Amino acid sequence: MSDVIRHVLIRGAVQGVGFRYWTRRTATARGLQGWVRNRGRDSVEAVFAGTEQAVAEMIALCRRGPDAARVDSVDEKAVEPDALGLRKEGERFSELGTIRP
Repeated sequence: MSDVIRHVLIRGAVQGVGFRYWTRRTATARGLQGWVRNRGRDSVEAVFAGTEQAVAEMIALCRRGPDAARVDSVDEKAVEPDALGLRKEGERFSELGTIRP
């Protein structure tokens, strides 16, 4: 199975509920590379890289998120390898700070 890279935007009650921590822990356990960060007031974005199956499973898990989250929508799109460039040096999967678009 080939490797894929997907950018995901998760909207809903996803901030202040440990979504970034949950995403990093869950993605790392699945051997994925990438990053996650809060964006705006009601969304989290992430990039997942790995096997097609592992990335698809991670995106499916994001449709639910951690117990305290309420996910309203998940949008995904294929991206190029340079999307991984935001990772912190030496990390396979990074939890990044919040940005305000």
